Amino acid sequence: MQQNEQLENQPDEQLEKQQKERRDFLGCLGGAIACGAATVVASAASSAAVAATAGGAVPPIPNFDWSKHQWAFGVDAERCIGCLRCVEACKRENNVAPDAHHFRTWVERYVTLEGEEKARIDSQADPANIAASGTDGQYRFANRYKDAKVEKAFFVPKLCNHCTHPACVQVCPTGATYKTEDGAVLIDHTYCIGCQYCVQACPYGARFFNEEKGVTDKCTWCYHRITKGLQPACVEVCPVSARIFGDRNDKQSLISQFIQNHRVQVLRPETGNAPNVFYVGIDKDVS
Repeated sequence: MQQNEQLENQPDEQLEKQQKERRDFLGCLGGAIACGAATVVASAASSAAVAATAGGAVPPIPNFDWSKHQWAFGVDAERCIGCLRCVEACKRENNVAPDAHHFRTWVERYVTLEGEEKARIDSQADPANIAASGTDGQYRFANRYKDAKVEKAFFVPKLCNHCTHPACVQVCPTGATYKTEDGAVLIDHTYCIGCQYCVQACPYGARFFNEEKGVTDKCTWCYHRITKGLQPACVEVCPVSARIFGDRNDKQSLISQFIQNHRVQVLRPETGNAPNVFYVGIDKDVS
């Protein structure tokens, strides 16, 4: 009562100033409370994501025990003919955007001309290769070397390397990107906030941003297929068996034999990510 009488006896300008200061203070206090609540909610969501995927409760898959498998992928660049059936099959199987800019797997062409030391690289990002397909929805390798003296040429399929020490998992702030017990690196889009930290962290350019859904995406080795005893779509359609997939825990599997019988290598071993995609038939120009 006494405070109200004092306010009434103060000049209008001074009274208005005090009231404004009080409103500003309450506004800041409310903002701090709201921000704190948002932080708690985000933290809880992150903890839930991590708990559900990183060794805690795991998503149940009927008739599948992921603790008994250790998946790996092989690529024989000496066999690949650059037909791109694998790319098309992947898009159909995984509902990847039907354009020439989004891929879970892709194929690059490496061409070394006589007198040149460094290979020329054709990829899905090359406008000439998109034009060669006759449509904006896909790409084909342009016949640009028909009159050139080619010393060496080969195709290199690329995809997510499902690393043993994935940088993408380390930088994900919500636990949306995680590594399974059987070696696959997956994304739970329920928790993905589209920050794209993982896109930047991946040294292989294997991730892309899905503008329509507002989340990141990448190759999953067709996890929905391999957990049912099927092969990834890209492996199934390859006409020359350039792609090999299997369980390393099974010493008689195709991938175990591939690694055992070839001098395999991985991309960018210096990063420390320890990829689980093993290559044969590539050289120093491939990274």
